[in-house]
Amino acid sequence: MTPNPQPPTSRVAVVGGGINGIMTAWSLRKRGCEVVVLERGEVMSETSSASTKLLHGGLRYLEHGSFRLVREALAERAWWLSQAPHLCHPIELLLPVKKSTGRPRWMVGTGLWIYDMLAGRHGIHPHRWLSREETIASCGDLRTDDLLGSFAFWDGQMDDLALGRWAADRAREAGVRINEHCAVDSIAYSGDVRTSHGTERFDLVVNVAGPWAGELLDRSGIRSAYRLDLVRGSHLVTTRPCAHGILAQVPGESRIGFVLPWKGGTLVGTTEVRQQEPGHPVPSPEERRYIRAFYDSVLASPLQEDEISGTFAGVRPLIRSAANPSRASREYAVERHGRIVTVFGGKWTTARALGERIANQFGPT
Repeated sequence: MTPNPQPPTSRVAVVGGGINGIMTAWSLRKRGCEVVVLERGEVMSETSSASTKLLHGGLRYLEHGSFRLVREALAERAWWLSQAPHLCHPIELLLPVKKSTGRPRWMVGTGLWIYDMLAGRHGIHPHRWLSREETIASCGDLRTDDLLGSFAFWDGQMDDLALGRWAADRAREAGVRINEHCAVDSIAYSGDVRTSHGTERFDLVVNVAGPWAGELLDRSGIRSAYRLDLVRGSHLVTTRPCAHGILAQVPGESRIGFVLPWKGGTLVGTTEVRQQEPGHPVPSPEERRYIRAFYDSVLASPLQEDEISGTFAGVRPLIRSAANPSRASREYAVERHGRIVTVFGGKWTTARALGERIANQFGPT
């Protein structure tokens, strides 16, 4: 007796080889799809390797009511830490509280309590309060003017480039084909994808090109209900050792900045500056000064120019929803046009959850 033939495997093109594209391709492959990733440059070469190097739930998103996103990100943080402990690890961060500036102690404590509750069984360690003396003992170079103490809480730190390449290798092992240096010129409702190598038809095209997602739709003549704000986030890398990771409020603003240990030195960031084009983000002189001023507001020993060993910037694709990029939603949105599914926004930490959502919603049943 001849067995019933299996239904044909769906052929899927994933446009974009950043972390969201890689994790989407991997998830679709696990559903049995034949998947090819089309990347204009090299895997993880753009926004996904220019992050603040944190796997985090997004403590500051709680102020905007993004509880669903924070809960999801905290669960995904645990997944990354468990799957690739050689490339990411828990990190304790201090959040200084001052008497007359910044958010009051009750507000910060309430936010951290909610953060711990949302993490649930995925939590690393509960937050704790450190007195002024305990805070200084943990970070002796911290500016102590008006200091009441600090909260200590846990998140994850990663080597984003190495971790993304690890994920790409797992996707390849699962059978995903990754074509680098393969720019997509246009896509069509029919599933046609045109590149410099020709035109090919797919059962599903997932446009997860990050900052280029909207541009690709425009170039293809496809109208969308969503628009992206391209927001540049710049960072400084210094040779100065960092005694403890710090999250602190930028003086005179509600924004939060980071001072983090990074490969024997310190990583300081970040900014939020609108950018017209998705490619080639470069920190401006004004951003360098802004980041240095933030560092000097947190630590007592001013940062010297000859201690800056490098700079980098990435472009965050945020869904346009607010005049101030700091208040723009970090949620992602998914839109379908014929055989095209486009992802707008998306965070590094939640890339796997996004991929699973795409696979569950649009993959084979």
